[in-house]
Amino acid sequence: MKLNQLICGLALATVVIAIPAASRADGTNSAASTNPTPYPLDHCVVSGDKLGGDMGKPIEFIYQTNGINQEIKFCCPMCKPQFLENPDKYMKVIQDAEAKNAKN
Repeated sequence: MKLNQLICGLALATVVIAIPAASRADGTNSAASTNPTPYPLDHCVVSGDKLGGDMGKPIEFIYQTNGINQEIKFCCPMCKPQFLENPDKYMKVIQDAEAKNAKN
């Protein structure tokens, strides 16, 4: 009986440890070998809603384009598929914000 409890405890501990790593990696479209470029906006690039507002903690995603790993933050899980339908449109908004921040 104690052996079964020990095995179940170890299995549960393994799952609990693996979940945060898997949830972070699940949102990427590639394995990031370098640190991603930080997200320059305080709102969701898709919906325009403030990050960390009524929708809770932002959804983080690493998007790889032209060899650059860009951090993207969404207000909710529903915005990620919209981003992926037309990433160039949203990446232009992000790049324009980065350029504006660089000037300031």
